[in-house]
Amino acid sequence: MKMLVHRTADGAALPFILDDLKLHLRVPDDAEDTAVQNIGLTAAAEIEQFAQIALLTQTIRVTIFNPAQEYGLSLPIGPVADDDLPTVTIDGEAFTAFDFVGGNRPYIRWLASYYDLTPSRIIIEYQAGFGAGASDVPPDLAQALMDQAALHYDGRSPMDAKSLTTSPHMARVGARYRGVQV
Repeated sequence: MKMLVHRTADGAALPFILDDLKLHLRVPDDAEDTAVQNIGLTAAAEIEQFAQIALLTQTIRVTIFNPAQEYGLSLPIGPVADDDLPTVTIDGEAFTAFDFVGGNRPYIRWLASYYDLTPSRIIIEYQAGFGAGASDVPPDLAQALMDQAALHYDGRSPMDAKSLTTSPHMARVGARYRGVQV
């Protein structure tokens, strides 16, 4: 089984407040907006990848080739509202015979009619994220983003690859959101 995951941002909002990030980095108000914004976006992408989350609302499209006949499927990116049902197509046809559980680790459970199929491709599309703006990002993730950005800002042009890693705060907070992988 091969799974491809594609994210599409639903807006142009930043997952942080630029002035707050500049203050955290101790950057003067009138300097380096573009550089600081790029560092903040890099830190946000690292948190999203590490924790398998969407900070701001995004459309997630999961394509599964030659899926196994399993009981269900953990969706790769959260959080998802419990009442926000994904759309599922199997070999190009709409499919609704599933139960869905949202939250940080969303899950689809296939119902009996799924087992009558031998699909070659499943596409699942859904909305994930904490909200549309920086104020919707939980405070612990917002702080982890700023700490990771500070690591990048302070460690610009490291002398070796080991000098620039993950901030301990981002690793600790991101692990809480990522959940257990089997």
